[in-house]
Amino acid sequence: MRLIKATVVIAIVLLAGLAVAGENSLGVSNLYRVNFSQNVRVADTLLPSGDYEIRHVMEGANHIMVFRQVGVKKAVEIRAKCTLVPLPEKATETQKVYELNAANERVLHELIFKGDTSKHVF
Repeated sequence: MRLIKATVVIAIVLLAGLAVAGENSLGVSNLYRVNFSQNVRVADTLLPSGDYEIRHVMEGANHIMVFRQVGVKKAVEIRAKCTLVPLPEKATETQKVYELNAANERVLHELIFKGDTSKHVF
């Protein structure tokens, strides 16, 4: 009987850990997927349109977003520094906010992901 109770407790702890692993203490997830329907400039790099996996990583006190193209043979990967800005409430939808530069390119300015409590500002 004790073995069953111990197994149940361990299973509950593991499941709770997995549920929390997707979101960190900063109110954002560590992994996202996004599609850019047009080329977009992120930091100093013009990314081709397509699907991307984005990882939020910390390097010391710096927030870094790593963009990696998926579904292609030669994947583009870049790193861009971002600032987390708290949202008044959990985001109800995913949003991409762009600006146009002098070359008429779309420049990624903000990313907001559904369920996060902070937005990423570039």
